[in-house]
Amino acid sequence: MGKKTLKIVIPMAGLGTRLRPLTYSKPKQLVTVAGKTVLDHVLDTLAGIPDCFHLELINIVGYLGEQIEAHISENYPQLTAHYVVQEDPRGQSHAIYLARQYLNGPMLIIFADTLIQTDLSFLADNHEEAIAWVKPVADPRRFGVAELGENGMVRRLVEKPSDMQNNLAVVGFYYFKDSHGLISAIEEQMQRGITINGEYFLADAINILLERGLKMSVRQVDVWLDAGTPETLLESNRYLLENGSDNSAEALKREGVVIIPPVFIHPTAVVLNSVIGPYTTLGAHCKVQSSIIRDSILSEAAEVSDAVLENSLVGRKAQIKRRAGVINAGDQTNVSF
Repeated sequence: MGKKTLKIVIPMAGLGTRLRPLTYSKPKQLVTVAGKTVLDHVLDTLAGIPDCFHLELINIVGYLGEQIEAHISENYPQLTAHYVVQEDPRGQSHAIYLARQYLNGPMLIIFADTLIQTDLSFLADNHEEAIAWVKPVADPRRFGVAELGENGMVRRLVEKPSDMQNNLAVVGFYYFKDSHGLISAIEEQMQRGITINGEYFLADAINILLERGLKMSVRQVDVWLDAGTPETLLESNRYLLENGSDNSAEALKREGVVIIPPVFIHPTAVVLNSVIGPYTTLGAHCKVQSSIIRDSILSEAAEVSDAVLENSLVGRKAQIKRRAGVINAGDQTNVSF
């Protein structure tokens, strides 16, 4: 028996405005965290999908989408990948609708703003119609949540509820056994003009499916990280370095460098007379000299000299010299003091 095809839809056409200036010259999915791009961490999740599936990526891209295509082509040549351009950002449902020509059979939707860790091995023998992955949170009022019925199935999705009764935040990861059903619900959503600030949100399309009788269960993720703002990107960097991405053992072999774990230092990075860490990521071909860098991320080919950086993001090919404090520098920035 041949492998079943599982479509993996990744909407990533957003401008990433909350991560500017880093995202002026690259999509937010290619921002570095703990030694990999955000997109790499998202695709790592797919490694847990059983081998009985043939995976087919449907990437919905926008501004600078050619960089995403080049990254996947270079680093994941084994994956079948399609690209759909969302030139007019009219929301999540609209993005998925644009990819309808590629959608049939079962599908996963992964929003690339967030990073999750969960066991997907059950998909080998799964018979559920739909699944929403969730995470209990202390204050659900900042999130979209899944409201469950007495049978434990999803009754509806609620965006930013006014009370604390339902604390299961949806994490932007969904399974649908029948992708055609979702496309049909999106068509109805558009016909009914169900938007928020002019955008079609996926939660509203899912609520239409639930109104039609869709049986959607929930599964809890083990880890849910956000990579959408400078603050949460640094938080995610800390977590990932503490949980598998640290290469301090290798970094400690470098001479003339003080390493305070956890850190990730790319093998091609050059570090001289500096203190690195804790919670610091240095990307490929970075150059750091006579500096102290902690709780920060330097993208590929960034250069820092005679500086003290903390809680900082430095874009690729940016140059920072003689600067103490907090830096959020975009690609090819040059800051000297």
